[in-house]
Amino acid sequence: MPRFEAVLLDVDGTLVDSNDAHAEAWVRAFRDHGHDVSFERVRERIGKGGDKMLPELIGQSKEDPEAKALQQDRSKIFLEQLAPGIRAFPDVRDLILRMKRDGLKIVVASSAQANELETLLKLAGVDDLIEAQTSSDDAERSKPDPDIVVAAVDQADRPASQVLMLGDTPYDVQAATKAGVAVIALRSGGWDDDDLKGAIAIYDDAADLLAHYDDSPLSSPH
Repeated sequence: MPRFEAVLLDVDGTLVDSNDAHAEAWVRAFRDHGHDVSFERVRERIGKGGDKMLPELIGQSKEDPEAKALQQDRSKIFLEQLAPGIRAFPDVRDLILRMKRDGLKIVVASSAQANELETLLKLAGVDDLIEAQTSSDDAERSKPDPDIVVAAVDQADRPASQVLMLGDTPYDVQAATKAGVAVIALRSGGWDDDDLKGAIAIYDDAADLLAHYDDSPLSSPH
């Protein structure tokens, strides 16, 4: 029996190779609204939500009228122009199937908007394997605040000590740690090991974790 009873899954950069696309959508939306923000400045913040991104990059609250319009445009750009080119990382479905065979409850813990999340889970080919999920609708504050992780732990209906999170950004690690949840980090989102400090294990991607599953925290005592 696994020592953990549930796994919280981040989606962007963990299941699907979408972090660059998200950054590009923000850059285009910023430009359309008269803000010159570089790809690099946005990219390093991917994993945070608009509640963090907008104040940090253009000094606006997400509730400002212009910011609301900008976020709507960003979502439209992402879904219509960029999402069709996004692909799942190798072996994500097989990894989730393995976890489910081990009796682990699978819960998505994402700060993405609900409509974007649905699209991405279908692109990943795993929408039928998810037992519960959160989205930006379930938390007032995005990662690295712990709200999304706390909401996902509630969905998992397990103590935080029996829940493991799989993510790819420093913000996943920080949010989960604040919620008392251990993290396995993947390098597939573009961050290096120093950025992912605090994770109990780090792998290249889902395929690497699956290849080393029997020696991973998913099957080892914690």
